[in-house]
Amino acid sequence: MGSRKVLAGARVVLPTGVVHDGRVIVDGTRIVGAAPEDADVVDVTGHWLVPGFVDIHNHGGGGASFTSGTVEDVLHGIHTHRLHGTTTLVASTVTGDMDFLAQRAGLLSELAEQGDIAGIHFEGPFISPCRKGAHSEELLRDPDPADVRKLIDAARGRARMVTLATELPGGIDSVRLLVEHGVIAAVGHTDATYEQTVQAIDAGATVATHLFNAMPALGHRTPGPIAALLEDERITVELIDDGTHLHPAALQLAFHRAGAGRVAFITDAMDAAGFGDGRYMLGPLEVEVSEGVARLVEGGSIAGSTLTLDRAFKRAVTVDRLPVEDVVAAISANPARLLGMDDRIGSLEPGKDADLVLLDHQFDLKGVMRRGEWVVDPQLG
Repeated sequence: MGSRKVLAGARVVLPTGVVHDGRVIVDGTRIVGAAPEDADVVDVTGHWLVPGFVDIHNHGGGGASFTSGTVEDVLHGIHTHRLHGTTTLVASTVTGDMDFLAQRAGLLSELAEQGDIAGIHFEGPFISPCRKGAHSEELLRDPDPADVRKLIDAARGRARMVTLATELPGGIDSVRLLVEHGVIAAVGHTDATYEQTVQAIDAGATVATHLFNAMPALGHRTPGPIAALLEDERITVELIDDGTHLHPAALQLAFHRAGAGRVAFITDAMDAAGFGDGRYMLGPLEVEVSEGVARLVEGGSIAGSTLTLDRAFKRAVTVDRLPVEDVVAAISANPARLLGMDDRIGSLEPGKDADLVLLDHQFDLKGVMRRGEWVVDPQLG
């Protein structure tokens, strides 16, 4: 199949709504407005065409870890998620020794420079021991701005996001430092009060790391961080829609309170995503994956997920009954905007990268295109 294609007959999800019997025209690596005369016409009648998925919080997949794997391992993990529709991915690390994390930042920044990933997310070590989840407590530290700056510098301009327990000593100053350097400050793995969370938002925090998880529960007298993060229009809330991390009612609450324009679906995936059950290492901690649920061997805390975004998309539409347009916003447009990449990705518009996902009428993945090339060839006709 040539580099010029017309994908015709699908229900195409655009920023303005769903176009039935629509078409998307691809010329080389980009979506264009008019079809070249020699374009191949691909009949995708009965399918959905949606933008490629954008995952801003992902630790690995296909048996490979972004925190500890070789370059080849990391590339394999990236490819695993591409096979499931994620055409843009931010590689997340877990808590480790500062020197080790700086070394990983150097490796991952090279992959970002090559365009394999969209950047680096440091989840830890600047998080609360009270809400550590699947992070090694002995390696945690307060968010001293000098340490935060060390990781930013090691990432060579490719740091996208840092998750912080902003109530810890140095937390607010670190938020301000991140904002000054164009890095997203995310509130997560936190034991903050409502008032402390408001202070972090006012200092420049713009993301809630996997809302509800690894933070105090919503209380009617002590509302904690959840209420502050949901109510503020400046915050994008990450949600893990795998049926394990969130009760459907909690997901609905987030959508109704924040609105579809402020939600970003993430995987928080670890090595087992797209791979299978078994024993894995998440940083220095051992994880047991059983029936697709990852938990620490010691203590039993949930340890990331085995989710892929195609499964999150299907669940959001078929189980949570969210409108397709809202799911596309949460899984593509909103994270693209958050990364400052919405001029290139996140929607099916002329001039943008030809990143798209083809789904059948049951919302099962049938094709994935990244920059004009099929990663998963739909083999139609």
